[in-house]
Amino acid sequence: MQPYVLVLYYSKYGSTKEMAHLIANGVEAAGMAVKIRTVPNIATVVKEAEPSIPAEGDIYCTLDDLAQCSALALGSPTRFGNMASEMKYFWDQTTSLWLNGALHGKPACVFTASGSMHGGQESTLLTMLPPLFHHGMMIMGLSNATPALSNTKSGGTPYGASHVSGPRHDQGLSQDEKILCEVQGKRLAEVALKLYQA
Repeated sequence: MQPYVLVLYYSKYGSTKEMAHLIANGVEAAGMAVKIRTVPNIATVVKEAEPSIPAEGDIYCTLDDLAQCSALALGSPTRFGNMASEMKYFWDQTTSLWLNGALHGKPACVFTASGSMHGGQESTLLTMLPPLFHHGMMIMGLSNATPALSNTKSGGTPYGASHVSGPRHDQGLSQDEKILCEVQGKRLAEVALKLYQA
């Protein structure tokens, strides 16, 4: 099987989805295959099950997609300084992968978007890491060797790419934010390729 990076995200207003696709561009620029996947919405009351394939957009992630990846880029919008419940719910279903060590030794990174500059981006990125640590993954951040990390006036942290979409979620990604997404994807893929070829 060809090695690939899994870019797994949840997005409500579209910013995290755009970031996921930019990270995927960086993965492909490094010469590695990529799979972009999302997770379904959840509701407090279930009246009808979600279809296994969404009507539009990226398809839902399966445990096999996750188990067979060579690296993972995980993205979620910020929800009061934490990942969205939809993404948390997905990770709560990964016990079988944890039991068999399916993700041990694989590199991973995280990314997020929030409506405000002080919406909890860094704490969200940090709270996305514990499931990855428990699965034995190797965590990668962003290096300050990329000038955009120091130059950005909006999103971007050493913990991972981020974006500030504004209170109405109508602010597009800045050029620095776009660069950081692509660099993060490229860096993740380069490490994954080295580990795969070792």
